[in-house]
Amino acid sequence: MTDATTANPHAPTHWVLSLSCPDRPGIVHAVAGLLASHGGNITESQQFGDPLSGLFFMRVQVESLASRAELDEALGALAEQFDMSWQLDVVGRRMRTLVMVSSAAHCLHDLLFRQQSEGLPLDIVAVVSNHTALAGVAEFYGIDFHHVPVTRDTKSAAEARLLALVDELDVELVVLARYMQILSDDLCRTLTGKVINIHHSFLPSFKGARPYAQAHDRGVKLIGATAHYVTGDLDEGPIIEQDVERVDHSRKVEDLVALGQDVERRALARAVRWHAEHRVLLDGRRTIVFR
Repeated sequence: MTDATTANPHAPTHWVLSLSCPDRPGIVHAVAGLLASHGGNITESQQFGDPLSGLFFMRVQVESLASRAELDEALGALAEQFDMSWQLDVVGRRMRTLVMVSSAAHCLHDLLFRQQSEGLPLDIVAVVSNHTALAGVAEFYGIDFHHVPVTRDTKSAAEARLLALVDELDVELVVLARYMQILSDDLCRTLTGKVINIHHSFLPSFKGARPYAQAHDRGVKLIGATAHYVTGDLDEGPIIEQDVERVDHSRKVEDLVALGQDVERRALARAVRWHAEHRVLLDGRRTIVFR
């Protein structure tokens, strides 16, 4: 990644620092002191100590004339002292993203529109699909489209192609925007913390074919969506965001589908934005989200 300080060495760079470590006294003082010693002016700060895991989480935005190399060296030394995991980035930098889809277009349309018109901090570098139905959507937005068919016999080759694209395009985030294929455990482990999925959420839960019809048949009063990190446990990765809509007996199946798609769009867009802004930190099977 290009060091933003090289563009104008006399202008401060706005950095975002996110970190986690075992909780103990003095962490905030040490981080703030380090940033101050490098001419840092903190513009935003949030922290949380989890009594269950015993971990401390922090997200700081700071303006500083210090270079990345200087901050990296200082933070590396601090990380050793506190057994700390940390990440430093430039505020607002667009994260290189690959979007995977099947045939449903609503989430792909929404992400591409928000990237172009609403400042969603993504650089969507490719769309990958096991179908060709959405090639025109990618073309309309000027994004490269890759058709990677998936069958039982070609699944390994398809995932190898995906990993090759991730490497070739320097992809930092993969978004499953209604991609209707299950990723292998090996692929999930390789891309841990870098894949976000969206799926419908019903109370009670309906799986399999035509879930909205099943929900309508049972007279559900809430429909919703869950955005989460992908793990080997199907649809059970750490949750980033959820959203719901209330419905009643007057709604048709088609109404539930339309409302469900809108909820999916909203939940996925928020989860992706928060991830790209380094507002989401993993805490075991949970997430800490600094909104």
